[in-house]
Amino acid sequence: MSRALAEFRGCPDAAGWTALPFFRDGGAERVAAAIDARLADGAALVPPPDQVFAALTLTPLERVRVVILGQDPYPSPGDAHGLAFSYVGTRRLPPSLKTILAECARNGAAVTPGRGDLSGWARQGVLLLNTALTAEAGKAGAHLRLGWSRLADEAVAAISAERPHAVFLLWGEKARARAALVDRARHLVLETGHPSPLNRHRDFTGCGHFAKANAWLEGHGLGGVDWSV
Repeated sequence: MSRALAEFRGCPDAAGWTALPFFRDGGAERVAAAIDARLADGAALVPPPDQVFAALTLTPLERVRVVILGQDPYPSPGDAHGLAFSYVGTRRLPPSLKTILAECARNGAAVTPGRGDLSGWARQGVLLLNTALTAEAGKAGAHLRLGWSRLADEAVAAISAERPHAVFLLWGEKARARAALVDRARHLVLETGHPSPLNRHRDFTGCGHFAKANAWLEGHGLGGVDWSV
C-alpha cells in the first residue's frame, strides 16, 4: 500500500488532492502503514493497491463538478475498482447500485442492463469517493476506523472552498453529515436516504437528483453530466 501511495503522489492529476493536509502531515502514511501491517498478516485488500486512489486520479480536484459519497469498497475480490458504488464484477449488480441506475433511467439516462462501471461519470468530473478507500476481502467495513474518513472530510471541504460551483449528492445519514462542510451559497446540496434496500424510508427512488444536478449545472454554464452507463 505504501508503494501505491508513492505512485499516487507522483501522478500529475493528483496534485490538487495531495495538497490536502491528509497527504502533507503524515496522515496518509499512517493509514498506509496500518494497511501494510494487515497485508503482512495475510489480509487480502480490496480494491487492489493500484486502484485504491482511482476516484482521485480519474477526477482531479480542478475538474470536480459533482460529488457522490459512498462508504467503503465492495468486499468481494474483483467487484470494486476504487470508485464509490461502481461495480466491475461478473454477478448481479449490487442492490444499491441497481437502485441508483434505475433512478438514472427514470431521469432520462440510457442504462445498459447488467453494467455497473461508473468510470464514465468519473471522467466527466463526478467524484465517486468512498469514505474509506479500502476494505478486506470478505470483511465490509474493515478499514472504516483506519483514518480514511479524514480524507473524505478534507476533500469535501476543499471542493467547497476551491471549486466555483459543484453539486453534492449526499445519500444516507453518513454522507448527509458532511453537508455542514459545504458552502451552500456557491454549491448545490441534494440530500436523500441511502439507495440501499435496507433504507426503511425508501426515499431515494423518485428523488430526481440526476436531473436536478444537470439542471443546476447547466444553469451555471457548466454543462450537464451524461449519466448513461
